[in-house]
Amino acid sequence: MKLDPEAVTPATRQETFPVALAAVLLSFIALLLSYSHGYLLLSGDAVAHLGIARRILDSHNPGLVQLGGVWLPLPHLLMLPFVQKMEWWQNGLAGAWPSLICYIASVAGVYRLARWMVIPRWALAATALYALNPNLLYLSTTAMTEPLFLMLLIWTTLLTVECVAAIKSSRRSVVSSRLLLLGIFILAAVFTRYDGWILGAAVWCVVTFCLARAREVWRSVGPSFVIFTLLVIAGPISWLAYNQHFFHDPLDFMRGPYSAAAIEKKTMPPNGHHHRGWHNPAWALLFYTRTAQVDAAFWETGFVLMGAAVGGLILIIRRRFVLSTLLLWMPLPFYIYSVAYGSVPIFIPQLWPHSYYNSRYGMELLPALAVFAFLAVQWIERRWSETQPMAKRLMQPIALLLIALNTVGMMYRTPLVLKEALVNSTTRVGFETALARQLGGFPYGSTILMYNSDHVGALQDAGIPLRMTVNEGDSDSFRAALAAPAEHAVYVVAIAGDPVAEAVAAHPEGLTEMTILCTTGQPCARIYRSDRANSALQK
Repeated sequence: MKLDPEAVTPATRQETFPVALAAVLLSFIALLLSYSHGYLLLSGDAVAHLGIARRILDSHNPGLVQLGGVWLPLPHLLMLPFVQKMEWWQNGLAGAWPSLICYIASVAGVYRLARWMVIPRWALAATALYALNPNLLYLSTTAMTEPLFLMLLIWTTLLTVECVAAIKSSRRSVVSSRLLLLGIFILAAVFTRYDGWILGAAVWCVVTFCLARAREVWRSVGPSFVIFTLLVIAGPISWLAYNQHFFHDPLDFMRGPYSAAAIEKKTMPPNGHHHRGWHNPAWALLFYTRTAQVDAAFWETGFVLMGAAVGGLILIIRRRFVLSTLLLWMPLPFYIYSVAYGSVPIFIPQLWPHSYYNSRYGMELLPALAVFAFLAVQWIERRWSETQPMAKRLMQPIALLLIALNTVGMMYRTPLVLKEALVNSTTRVGFETALARQLGGFPYGSTILMYNSDHVGALQDAGIPLRMTVNEGDSDSFRAALAAPAEHAVYVVAIAGDPVAEAVAAHPEGLTEMTILCTTGQPCARIYRSDRANSALQK
């Protein structure tokens, strides 16, 4: 079937295939660049995600308990088949493969979603702006959760649009299939990021409202709707139950020792001053929208992009046209609340205190900025084409050229998310490399007592299986080892401020200090040899 260049219609598979193919090519170019420059493991969170995925099977106590209680489990489960290969764990490729697949799927999803709102040429432009974003391309080669969640956000919004359209046209079989798919995608989103909990609730409300207005359709799809509802609530309930079972607090992810609130309290300056967005939604709005602009566009052109996207948002609301696409804006209120009341600060160099922290959160608004901005551009084109016939011929080539220049400009200045990773990894990478060199000198098979939550990257770099360490992943063994370090490990790595360092200070007997390792910007590490364990081995 021939494509009508002036029609706003759902995209066909044949129409989407070249877009997905282009995304495959872009993803491998990005992987080649990131791998060759050593970018895959710059982020401490990426290293930690890989460590969690690795320890599910590689530990003294393998199993679900190793998923942890703060970061949600789906990203780690997706990495699980890849991270068990030592080489891929060490070089970061274990996290790259799932992220690249999600990037490809999200690019195809953006195009399909845009085709519900704009004509083909502007859908292509919106997809190009999204797909060519250097921050996204970098994240798509790492073990970070953003590529996965963006894919789930885009496809959940797309499925909701299709479901609502099917309800209005009384296509009952389509409604049933979309409800089941929505339930699965929402469950995946809930197990990926806490934004997914809000997304799931919003989608359920939208679908329920539409079905309530079409009672005949609702009666015929009742069983599918029940399954959809059960899947929506299954994720949060099961995660609360998991936290209760393993950590004896259903809200451990909110108030436990590894929660955002605990991290903020630990990293708060001595003067006790909170970040500027603390309990201030206006400042939180400014920080988040400014971060989204800098993540999406070069220099100060982000203001233009944000203005165009807001214009597209107004058009959708005024025309009451494909209102389900408003779900793409869900990250905006979520992060305003998170910054203001959820202990989630965002720092970018453009705003005081002019530093780098959590800039990647702005990436979640990229699909909304891309799609809604070109909805506004399409409106402008139609207005101009009435008096300026050349506008229709020139606007899309000019837009694609500007997108290409935007990509080049962002890469030339170093994309914000990559810049944050480079800046914040400098001292950590140096410290972990030096510590890995020391750990690599231990006889293979020696048991090491070490707190892994902060610097598992040293074990990763040294290629030491996690089951060779006594760590907090097995709480019973770890507590016993802390009570008598020399009795439970051949070597003890105590990093200033961690539980092992406190245990060594309280129970130093039987330990001989081998090395003190200090690097700029990181706490010192002291490495001990257990005289008792070595004596037992010799006997």
